Amino acid sequence: MSTLEEADVATRGRIYLAGLKGRRAAVVGLARSGVAAARLLHAVGPGVIATDTKPLDALGRDVRELQALGVGVLVGGMHPEAVQGADLVVVSPGVPLDSPQLEPARVAGVPILGELELGWRAMEADTLAITGTNGKTTTTTLTGALLGEQGRPILIAGNIGTPLAARALDFPADGLAVCEVSSFQLETIETFHPRVAVVLNLTPDHLDRHGSFEAYVAAKARVFLNQTAADCALLNADDEATRALAGRTRATVVWFSRRRALDHGIFVRDGWIVAKLNGAVEQVC
Repeated sequence: MSTLEEADVATRGRIYLAGLKGRRAAVVGLARSGVAAARLLHAVGPGVIATDTKPLDALGRDVRELQALGVGVLVGGMHPEAVQGADLVVVSPGVPLDSPQLEPARVAGVPILGELELGWRAMEADTLAITGTNGKTTTTTLTGALLGEQGRPILIAGNIGTPLAARALDFPADGLAVCEVSSFQLETIETFHPRVAVVLNLTPDHLDRHGSFEAYVAAKARVFLNQTAADCALLNADDEATRALAGRTRATVVWFSRRRALDHGIFVRDGWIVAKLNGAVEQVC
């Protein structure tokens, strides 16, 4: 393992960002996530080259702004040379890991991270991650709104619209990032560690990318990758595929259901969401 990889695994926040100075980074894919990653990397010091297969006119103003900042931009086709000599490659969720653009990095053993992973490493705040096939955006929005009433700084980010990397440098360490995370984003995590991971449901989706439902579920299950018994996995007791994930996490499992009362978990009673976690039933909302 290289020195950069060791630093990547061991640190977050300012220490991690300091380790990037003087390095060369490449960003592959210039949709919203890629632009956020390129901006973050440019702000902390690495030389950055960013690439996308679309022509410049199809990418919009944000990419032109990157050029104005001094970020090297290669567009309008495959540019595997963009990652040659890079110390770090950040890939947008829309770019599959087997893309020919990433081949030089794979051959050279260069770390390939997703924007979610980069944003998480760059910040110091705790994270709550919400994934599943349906309902992610609604649940993430409502969760962020409810938690925001507690007075703690809340960031609603991820696949919902604001990339984590876009706020990583200014979001306070005592805050909480509530992130919608997709299977594409979870493919490229390494150290991403949500204190709470929520899986809402699982039905076949994105099979053109993942190849099979089993591979799709495996990608979703990566949300538990770095959790420990001190963390929480909140799972849907009403969904068969989600129930099966209980055996794939080291975190403490808490179930939720809208169809039946639970001996231990969160469920609906008389039109109210209630929690039975310590023996007594408490009304949530």
